Amino acid sequence: MPLKLSLKPGEKFVLNGAVLSNGDKRTSLVIQNKACVLREKDIMLPDAANTPARRIYLAIMMMYLDGEASEEPYNEFALRMTEFMGAISTPSILGACVDISRDVAQGSYYKALMACRKLFDLEQERLNYEP
Repeated sequence: MPLKLSLKPGEKFVLNGAVLSNGDKRTSLVIQNKACVLREKDIMLPDAANTPARRIYLAIMMMYLDGEASEEPYNEFALRMTEFMGAISTPSILGACVDISRDVAQGSYYKALMACRKLFDLEQERLNYEP
């Protein structure tokens, strides 16, 4: 199924590891085959991974962008998710963590990324963290 990507002027995105930038006008791209695509708003730099959920997100993002190239991002994900789940007791949040872990195990990294973003709100709420 093709993916239609609508880009704002100057918006950046990653396509199969290459960073691309849109020109000065709004545009749309249609990606016809399976590819790793991340919009600028979904890209996290390592410096921004300053909370437990954000460290989980960064590890998933690296797995998504690197594919099977390295097991280091997976090991980081497993460590961070284990720590996070050890500190949480809310059944619905633990269920979300299990779902994210299942998506990662199945290689559905983009789906796991979008689910992991929901943990940011929880974290902000519980820790009074302002990004």
